[in-house]
Parts: sequence; structure tokens; C-alpha cells
Amino acid sequence: MTAHARRCLACWGPALSLLLGAGCAATSANGGRTHTHYVAADEVMWDYAPADGNKISGEPWSPLDKEFIERRPDRVGRVYKKAVYREYTDSTFQTLKPRPAGWEHLGILGPLLRASVGDTFRIIFRNNGTHPYSMHPHGVIYDKDSEGAPYADGTSGKDKADDGVPPGATHVYLWPVPERAGPASGDGSSVMWMYHSHVNEMMDVNAGLIGPMIITARGKARADGTPMDVDREFMVLFAEFDENFSWFKDENFKLAQLDLKKVPANPTFADPFYLSNLRETMNGLSFGNLPGLRAKKGEHVRWYVFALTGFEMHAPHWHGETVIENNMRTDVAPLITMEMKVADMVPDNSGTWLFHCHVAPHLIAGMQALFTVE
Repeated sequence: MTAHARRCLACWGPALSLLLGAGCAATSANGGRTHTHYVAADEVMWDYAPADGNKISGEPWSPLDKEFIERRPDRVGRVYKKAVYREYTDSTFQTLKPRPAGWEHLGILGPLLRASVGDTFRIIFRNNGTHPYSMHPHGVIYDKDSEGAPYADGTSGKDKADDGVPPGATHVYLWPVPERAGPASGDGSSVMWMYHSHVNEMMDVNAGLIGPMIITARGKARADGTPMDVDREFMVLFAEFDENFSWFKDENFKLAQLDLKKVPANPTFADPFYLSNLRETMNGLSFGNLPGLRAKKGEHVRWYVFALTGFEMHAPHWHGETVIENNMRTDVAPLITMEMKVADMVPDNSGTWLFHCHVAPHLIAGMQALFTVE
């Protein structure tokens, strides 16, 4: 689709949405479907571990767990202010759109955006926050007014409006899905990409502004967009959210009523207080709090796993089952910074199994979940 066609679609899109209904999938200029989503950056209080105890050990919080869980004069505890992407039903941004059935495990992630090759995403983005935010996609194609990343690219005016959407403002992002955004010859029927805020990437993403996209090969999706040859899909972000480098660091320290005499003025990586603000999570949840990972024996289960932007490496490990990843059978799929992988599983071993990061400090700090095979 040409740049002119994309700009026309941006102009006429709001009227089409009123005619066709919010969140609809109209026909795009390139013959595919246009998927319209109303996405806002909202600032919320987030609980990293809402259970009363460690759901992995089945025991009350241990002294080590409490370093990350317990609020006290020298610890923030488990609740922090964050910024998250949330989907709404229409352009009024008054009513939140419920998560699709089976996707409660998305946790802190933004809405799942799903398309097939040849389709187009049309994102109406509202910044309900207190800092400039954006939406920058990986994999798909975009013009300069839909990139969502500020740098000296020689553009101006309208082509810079996407770089950082001010608080209270709205911007329309158009992301066509070309062939090169879909599965390659050695891939399965679908692949994943991520989107995130890119105004200040470190601060934005540590604040929580990240979400997933699934792209299915042309002609291989059901009516609801899911790949025809897959029975169940799971999306898991292995993320070390560094609350020491979030927009809300000072506010979180104030909300926790920290005793500043007991907290280092300029903590470093060697300080226990600094380390207590490194939140080792799976979809923003720790110590077994990630819900909804349930599958049945014999199903074709597709796992999409990815990592965050920090200086980190993860080693997702499934107990009790194996997966096919990159044409190799394994039960560990290592991830480096911002890496995205697809792993296919056909469960053959009933039970509740551990799913965790094998990097020891991450494991100890709560990067663990449970999945059940029935």
C-alpha cells in the first residue's frame, strides 16, 4: 500500500469505525483487513505478586522472598505505580475492552494485536499518562508518522507527531503487515512481534509499556485470526522490570513512605535496596502468580516467548514437556535482549509443571510460573 493510501485510510478511518463498529476489521486498500484498536497508555498501581504466599513453594513468604514482597521502611514491596497499554471499546476511551477468553495470562502486557499477512493495523492511541509516550512496532511496515520513535531522521511537522504523544493527546498509527512480517519458509503458521513505547525506551518500558502482536501466514488463519493448525496459544514476556529506572521511581518511593535515612541516596547495583527494585517477572507477575496456563494432552500448543530491553538474558524452561523451537527439540529456549521466539508443544504428560527462567538470580527473585496439562 502506498504512503498516500495509508494517509487516506487514516483520514477516513474514524468515519468507517462509526459505520462498521468499534474494534472492527474493515477491508484495507491493499485488499486485506484493517484491524482498528483503541489503545491508551494508562497509569495504574500494579501488584507483582498478589497472592498471600509463594505459589511455587506453597509456603508463606520466606525471608528472601520478603526482600521483594514486604513493604517496610527500606523496601517498596510488591506494589508499584506503572504505565500500561490498555484497550478500549471505542474512541471515547471510556470503557475498557475485556481480554479475549483464554488470554488472562497476558498480565501487564498491552492488548494482543492479531493480523494476517496483507492486513493493516490501525491504532488510535490516547495518552492518558503524565509523560509523553508512543507505540513503536517491530516487524511490520510504517511511514515516518507511524514509527513512534524520536531521533534526528530529517523529518518535521506531521511526520514527528508520532514520536512522543503528549499527555492527553491522541495519535493514529498505521502499520501494514507485509509478507516479510509473517512466517518465513522455515517457520510455522504464525510468528510474534512486539510493540512498545520508544520516547525514552529505558524509562518507558521499565514503566510497563510493552505489548504483543501475532502475525499469521496468508490464508492460514481462522475467522478470529488464530492459526488454523494450533489449538492453544500462550504469550509470555520474561522481563526484569528495573524500577530504579522508571518514570515513577521517586513517586513509588514516596508512596511506599520509605525512611530515607535507611535508603541509599544514590543506590548502585551492589546495594540490596537497588536489587529489591529489580522485578523478575513473567508478564509482570512473580512467584507463581501468572494465571491461565492450562492445556490438554495432545493439543497443538504454541508458545510465544520474548524478553525485555535491559541488559539481561533469560532461559525459559518447561518442566515435564518438550517443545520444538527453531526445528530442534528442546525444553529450554534461551532469550537475549528483545529476542522473540516461537516454540510448539504437543503435551503428553499430565500434571502441573514448573515454567521458569533458569538464570539462577532470576529464579530466586520470582521468575517462575506454573502450567497445567489436563
